[in-house]
Amino acid sequence: MPLVFSSVASEVSYPAISMSSWLPVYTKEYYPRSLRSRTCKVSRTVIWVALALSAIITLHSVLRYSNRDYAHYTAPANLTSYFHWPTPELEPLIDNPSHETWINGTKRANAVLLMLVRNSEMDSAMNSIKELEHRFNHRFGYPWVLLNEVPFTPEFKEKMSSVISGPVTFGRIPHEHWYQPDWIDEEAATAAREKMAADGVIYGGSLSFNSGFFYKHPLLQPYKWYWRVEPNVHFHCDVDYDPFLFMQQNNKIYGFTIQLTEWSMTVTTLWDAVKEFIKEYPQYLHPRNAMEFLSDDKGESYNMCHFWSNFEIADMDFWRGEAYSKFFDHLESKGGFYYERWGDAPVHSIGAALFARKDQIHFFKDIGYEHEPFQHCPLDAPVYQARNCDCNPPSSFIYGSSCFSRWEKMLKS
Repeated sequence: MPLVFSSVASEVSYPAISMSSWLPVYTKEYYPRSLRSRTCKVSRTVIWVALALSAIITLHSVLRYSNRDYAHYTAPANLTSYFHWPTPELEPLIDNPSHETWINGTKRANAVLLMLVRNSEMDSAMNSIKELEHRFNHRFGYPWVLLNEVPFTPEFKEKMSSVISGPVTFGRIPHEHWYQPDWIDEEAATAAREKMAADGVIYGGSLSFNSGFFYKHPLLQPYKWYWRVEPNVHFHCDVDYDPFLFMQQNNKIYGFTIQLTEWSMTVTTLWDAVKEFIKEYPQYLHPRNAMEFLSDDKGESYNMCHFWSNFEIADMDFWRGEAYSKFFDHLESKGGFYYERWGDAPVHSIGAALFARKDQIHFFKDIGYEHEPFQHCPLDAPVYQARNCDCNPPSSFIYGSSCFSRWEKMLKS
């Protein structure tokens, strides 16, 4: 902590007398007692302590800007994680959470509908919620949790509550889960974002949160299952059964509707980090994993295939487990979410494919879903008619995807 000295101006007289013993002999004749008596007398011990602190602070600053590993491990967020003390809450992060496992005599899973949304996305969010309520949730009344990095406006809360059939809770994302950690080299991160923008790559600020922090939010702690919903998406078919109960009863951990390939320029070093983790923690690889979906050469390289995570129905206890938690911490320490653009889609896909059995990942081929410019529409004619679908089956992206052919091949192996 820097030393701070304060001084008070006053009128003094200067009678000529000898100097105090701590000043050099040759200066004694120049300093009168009245000035000398008002001078702060600092012992040699304090001076040496101040010099030592200055040297330590200087060395710390140099290392933080020259060594990324040192910057990561000495960041305040990482240091304070070893201590546990109560912190004052200036504004509540949550609004009256509630949960029921039964409603109207119908058994439900311990599940929630989850949306990450800003106040400015109110209209597009309402459209998504209305469609899913109409197609699915008015039958089951699952609760909604809406999260934002800033407080929701009263208008937003009022309008969302008016279109939701069950309970709804509005929450704020903790600052440390949303913004990049302070050990990140901001100049390098800014340069990377500018390069991606020049290359036409859209940078998403919620990548790290969606990959490894969302399931730690206080509002989601009571729940096991979640269905991720985004603003401006469409649900083209009725869902007349409970996907959560289906996942639970069939021992599934992750469900998707669309597969596609990632832009290689956004994950330049991701697979290197994955291989490092596998080498250090081989015990976490499931013996019946889905590596064949991710790699065409037995794990040497990444073929960019992933599940499009703007639609996912998954088990948060899987993300909270030891294998994925350590995996995310390893990736976070590399800084790739900020220096490149490691997305939650490839990160979730890699985690599920490597740490779970391949048959625990489920393709919801009977759910019609669209996130522009891609959509999935059921091809089975009886399903299409029974679910009152209004999409175009031949336009389904997934069936022309090279990733889907890899997926089918892997399931048969």
